[in-house]
Amino acid sequence: MEWTECISKAISYIEDNITEELTIEGIAKQAMVSPFYFQKGFAMLCGFTVGEYIRCRRLALAGSELVSSDRKIIDIALKYSYDSPDSFTKAFTRFHGATPTSVRRGETMIKSFASLKIKLTLEGGYTMDYKIVKKDEFTIIGVSKVLKYDEAAIEVPKLWADYSQTGKSDIVCSVYGVNIDENMDGNEFEYLIADNYNPIKEIAEGFVTRVIPKHTWAVFACRGAMPQSMPDVNKKIFSEWLPSCKDYEIAAGYNIEMYSDPAGYAKGVRDEQYYSEIWIPIKEK
Repeated sequence: MEWTECISKAISYIEDNITEELTIEGIAKQAMVSPFYFQKGFAMLCGFTVGEYIRCRRLALAGSELVSSDRKIIDIALKYSYDSPDSFTKAFTRFHGATPTSVRRGETMIKSFASLKIKLTLEGGYTMDYKIVKKDEFTIIGVSKVLKYDEAAIEVPKLWADYSQTGKSDIVCSVYGVNIDENMDGNEFEYLIADNYNPIKEIAEGFVTRVIPKHTWAVFACRGAMPQSMPDVNKKIFSEWLPSCKDYEIAAGYNIEMYSDPAGYAKGVRDEQYYSEIWIPIKEK
């Protein structure tokens, strides 16, 4: 199944079950891909996480129902998976900019949030630099934190800022940003800021080691100032390379970002020539 078709089937499933309990595992099963890469691909293609999409759709539908029916606010809250009036009011107010009561009274407007639709568009026509590399298992050392997918966009930059500000980068260089979700079936993953492990050196307090298994990797070149260059390539991987790739598919729950030494560039990571890579484990179809 092509990647865009996977996303389309998942969106249809979400819309058909928007008032029911939805899990990442159940949604990804409809797309016939692992939760790990479904969540990454969805965020890259759509611009927000699966959880954010579901939350916005439910609140938009709740707002519409609030102004078009006489149903009690608590009943609408329960219908769209909020177990208390307070939690519903807080989420509703953040989304619509007004309380459910003021909307019911007709004192303010509500926001709409349309369901996603996959359209066939003419894209591509550009080149992507990549290579296929077979790599034996290797060990990394770094700091680790378990994150929820919905929190990653906020928590990962925080982790990098802390890594630099607390001097950890002076102990272990930040060569890699590594996502690990070995079972590829949950809503959490382990993220590491890491370097290659040298076994003759002691492991400093607060650092851990992880073994990256032997894999064949698709290695994509990213050239340009950070932070934009890498997300741009990531989006192209999921929107263009994977859907059009006839020979390979994703093999495991790993995703590695490799960063070259900023000291080698006049403007560091902001340099227009700055080089980094994205590694995706693959296997033959």
